[in-house]
Amino acid sequence: MRVIITAGPTYEPLDPVRFLGNRSTGKMGYALAAAFAAAGAQVDLISGPSALPAPAHPAVQLTRVETAAEMYAAAAAGAPAADVWVFAAAVADYRPAHVAAEKIKKAGDTLTLELVKNVDIAATLGHTKRAEQFAVGFALETTNELAHAQEKLHRKNFDLVVLNSLRDAGAGFGHDTNKVSVLDRAGQVVTFELMAKTDLAGELVRLVLVRRAAVITT
Repeated sequence: MRVIITAGPTYEPLDPVRFLGNRSTGKMGYALAAAFAAAGAQVDLISGPSALPAPAHPAVQLTRVETAAEMYAAAAAGAPAADVWVFAAAVADYRPAHVAAEKIKKAGDTLTLELVKNVDIAATLGHTKRAEQFAVGFALETTNELAHAQEKLHRKNFDLVVLNSLRDAGAGFGHDTNKVSVLDRAGQVVTFELMAKTDLAGELVRLVLVRRAAVITT
């Protein structure tokens, strides 16, 4: 089984020294890569900027990227041959319309940036997903969590979506622990209470393997 995983943030440059980014560390995606490899899969891990070392398992191949465009190019190249897609990265929705060639100097009391939309990696690739392929997305929400996650599941052609909430202490960006709810197309929800991300990764991999097997046999 071949698995492709996106992880970490993307950095969208403003000038040679500044960028737009987010607080993602990549911990969940890296843990999933290790867990899938331990389950016997060949894993292509596409990581945005992260301080984490490359997973030690020999079945994990790491590709480092910086921007959303670079992550999309790497994911699009690997997706057709993959059996399972896991979109765990926190991809920037927008990027600066213009990247300054030199450092932007401080001038005036305000600075206005023009932003343009990045490609939606999961949604774009979701339109190409074959029936035998299995896609898992991640959703980090702050309001109407279940409704937003369910909408994302259908719009991006996911088979499962893993919902994080910033309301849960110890969950989300930067933590070694996480608490998630997993939604499927039938509206069923499986909740995993707060645990180490490495342990959660193992639970999620087992769930994906069971659900994927059910899809293949129907």
